[in-house]
Amino acid sequence: MSRPLYQAKAELFKTLGHPVRIRVLELLSVREHAVSGLLAEIGVEPASLSQQLAVLRRAGLVATRKEGSAVHYSLTSPQVSELMRVARSILTGVLSEQIELLDDLRAP
Repeated sequence: MSRPLYQAKAELFKTLGHPVRIRVLELLSVREHAVSGLLAEIGVEPASLSQQLAVLRRAGLVATRKEGSAVHYSLTSPQVSELMRVARSILTGVLSEQIELLDDLRAP
């Protein structure tokens, strides 16, 4: 018996529930990156980045390509970029509403 779609969606959102993973996906939405480039951009320990990249690989969100000794990461689908864009748009709307509420509270 297959798992329900809502459960699969919940697991996807759990995968997205880490700031380093989100940052990796944002960077890969722009272009492919070598691990060394991701390390420089994100500023975490190599072991931590490796762990987060493994989670993204297991979820099927990123793919790897070896070039010599360098490992390059890319998104498996342009829809992942779209998901990052939509999440940003939703967050912008939510924060805009909060700013308006804060402005109302500050008004004399």
